[in-house]
Amino acid sequence: MRVAAWSARHPWRALAGWLGCVVLCLGVGLAMGTHKATAEDYRVGEAGRAETLAAEAHLGHEPVEHVLISARSGPLDPAAAQAAAAEVTAGMRKLPEVARVAAPVRSADGGSLRVSVTMKGAEADAKDHVAPLAARTAAVQRSHPQLRVAETGSPSVTVGVDAQRGQDLALTEAIALPATLLTLLVVFGSALMALVPLLLALTSIAAAMGLSMVVSHLQPDAGVGNNVILLIGMAVGVDYTLFYLKREREERARAGGRLGPEALVELAAATAGRAIVVSGLAVVVSTATLYLATDVVFSSLATSTVIVVLAAVLSSLTALPALLVTIARRAGRRAARRAERGRLRPARQDRTAGAGRLWHTLLRPASAHPAVTLCLSVLLMLGLAAPALGMQLRVLNKDSHSREIPALQTYDRLTTAFPALRVQHQIVVRADAERASEVASALREVTRRTQSDRLYAKDGTPPVHTSRDRRTTTLELSTPYKVSSPEAADSLARLRHDYLPATVGTVPGAEFAVSGDVAHDTDYLAHQDEKLPLVVGALLLLTFLMTTLVFRSVVIGLLGVALNLLSAAAAFGLVVVFFQHGLASTVFGFDTSATSAIGSRVPLFLFVILFGLSMDYQVFVVSRIREAALLGRPAREAVLEGVGASAKVVTSAAVVMVTVFAAFMFLHLAEMKQIGFSLAVAVLLDAFVIRVVILPSALILLGRASWWPSRTMRRAQQAPSVG
Repeated sequence: MRVAAWSARHPWRALAGWLGCVVLCLGVGLAMGTHKATAEDYRVGEAGRAETLAAEAHLGHEPVEHVLISARSGPLDPAAAQAAAAEVTAGMRKLPEVARVAAPVRSADGGSLRVSVTMKGAEADAKDHVAPLAARTAAVQRSHPQLRVAETGSPSVTVGVDAQRGQDLALTEAIALPATLLTLLVVFGSALMALVPLLLALTSIAAAMGLSMVVSHLQPDAGVGNNVILLIGMAVGVDYTLFYLKREREERARAGGRLGPEALVELAAATAGRAIVVSGLAVVVSTATLYLATDVVFSSLATSTVIVVLAAVLSSLTALPALLVTIARRAGRRAARRAERGRLRPARQDRTAGAGRLWHTLLRPASAHPAVTLCLSVLLMLGLAAPALGMQLRVLNKDSHSREIPALQTYDRLTTAFPALRVQHQIVVRADAERASEVASALREVTRRTQSDRLYAKDGTPPVHTSRDRRTTTLELSTPYKVSSPEAADSLARLRHDYLPATVGTVPGAEFAVSGDVAHDTDYLAHQDEKLPLVVGALLLLTFLMTTLVFRSVVIGLLGVALNLLSAAAAFGLVVVFFQHGLASTVFGFDTSATSAIGSRVPLFLFVILFGLSMDYQVFVVSRIREAALLGRPAREAVLEGVGASAKVVTSAAVVMVTVFAAFMFLHLAEMKQIGFSLAVAVLLDAFVIRVVILPSALILLGRASWWPSRTMRRAQQAPSVG
C-alpha cells in the first residue's frame, strides 16, 4: 500500500494532512449547512401521487397546531377556559406565522376546549416557525395556572422528536466512548495505544459529519445521518485500527528488533492495509444497494454509511501508520535513555498476540469433530432464526414515539377528547374543469355513505374544497382510531376499493387518490416490498462476486453468502422475540407495548449493514487462512492457524462493536433500539459462532476444495510446506 508506506516515511506530514482534511471537511460542511429532506422527497405510491396533485392545486395539507385547554383536576371551569381560549386566539392572530385561528371547540364530554391554529407555508417547513406559537401558549399557561394549557400538532411533535434525537445522540456518545476506551485498555494494557483507535474513529466521524453536510445538497438528509455516522463510524473505525495494530505487532515480534518502525508499518500495510481496503469497499458496495430502494431514508442511511466507512479507511491508511511510527520512535528514544542509565524495562506483553488457551478450547470441536460441530451449530442458528418467519412490519409513527415528549403527551389528551383528530384521509380528485360540480357531488355522496360506517368519525359534514382552476377537488374524512390500528387500515381500504370507485369513479375522466398518515404508511410498506427483491438480489450477487474476486474462490464466495444469511436470519429471529413478542420489556425494561412490531425500515437496513459488517470478519479471517494455505499448510492446519491468529483481535473488535451498538438500545426512538439490539447480537453471533465454529468446521470439511478454482492455491498446496 503506497499511501501507507508514504505515511510511515513522512509521519508528521501525514498527520498534518489528515487533520487538515478533517478540519476542511467540517469547515466546509458547517459553512454549507445540512439540506434536509422535504415533503416531496418522502412521497411514494398513491399517497404520494395524491399529495402531488393537491400541492400543484395549492390544496395541500396545511400545518395546524392545536392548543388544548383542560382542568388540572376536577371538572373544567367554562368561564376560565373561555377566557384562556380568548387570550390564545388574540395572541395567535398577532403572529406573522399564523394564517388563521378557528373558533374554540368543546369536547363531547365538556372536559376540554380546543383552539386550532393554521400556520402559513408548507407543513414540512412549519417546524422551523412553530417556536413563537409555543411561546404564546406558554404565556397563556402562566396567566392561568389553575388550567392546563398545552400545544400539539405535527410541527410541535417534529420539534420534540428532533430535540429528543439530539439528546439521544449525546447519550450515545456518553455511553459508547468510555465503554470503548475501557475495552481498548483491557485489550492493549496501554492508555496510549488504547487512545489511538478511539482518536482515529472520532476524527473519521468528524470528517464524515462534515462531508455528509456537503453531500446532503445532492442527496437530502432524512434526519438520521449523524446517528448512523456515529453508530457505524465508531464500529468500523476501531475495527480497522485493531486489525492494523495486530498485524504491526506481529511483524515487530517476527523481526526481533532487526527492522525499524517504518519498515514494520510498511509490512503491516501490505497485508492488513490491503484487507482494510477490501473490507471497506465491501461495506461500501453492500450499503450502496440501499439506493435501489429509491427511498429518501434508505438513501440517507446509505450515504452516511458510505461516507464514514471511506473516512475510516482513509484514516487507517494515512494517520494510523504515521501515528504508529511516531509512537515507536518515541518509545525507542525512551528505551535508549533507559539503557544509558542501566534501567531497562521488560518488554510489554502483547495482549493481542496468539490465540491463547481459550481460543484453542473453542476451536477444538471444529478441529476434532467438524461434521458434528457444523450440523449442531447450523441447527442452533436456524432455531434462533425461526421466529423471523412471523415478523410483522409496521411504519413506526406518532403511536410508537416516546411519550416523554410533551407535545405527544398533549397529543394523547387531544385525541382522547377529540377522537376525530387521530386520522384524516385526504381524498384528491383531478378532472376537467367542467366536471367540478359532478366531482363535488360524488364526494358528498362519499361523505353520506361513510356516515353510517363505524370506521369513520361522525363529526358533521366535512367541506369540499375546489381549486381556482376547478380541476382539483379535495375532501378530508376522519377516522376515530389510531394510525396503526387495523380499523384505520380498513377504513383506507374501504375508501380506495369501495366508496371512491362507486362514486368518483363514475365521473368520466376523473383521477382520484387518497393520502394521509395511514395511506402513506400503507403505500410505504408496499413500495418497500416491491423493492426488496431487487435490493436483496443485488446484495447477494455483489457480495458473492466481491468475495470470489478477492479470494479467487467460488466456494469461498458461496460460503460467505451462506454464512452472512445465517447470521442475519438469526439476528432477525432474536429481534422478533425481544421486540415483537415483548421479551425486551422483561429483560431490559423497555416499553414495547406501543409497537409490538418491527419497524418497517429495520430489516432491510439491518440486512444490508450486517452483510457489510460480516464481510469485515470474513475478509480478515479468511485472509489469514489463505496466507497459511499459500505457504503449503494442510487444510486443517491452515484453518486452525488462520482462525487462531485472528481470534483475539476479531473478538476484541466484536466487543467494541457490541458496546457501541448496545448503547443505541437505550435511545428513545423504537427503530434505533431495534437496530442497536439486532446489530449487537448479530456481531456476537458472527464473531463467536460463525467465525469460530461454523466457518472453520466448513473449511476443514471442504479441504482443498475450499479454494476452487484457484490455480495459485492448487500449486501452493502441492508444494512442500514453508516455515
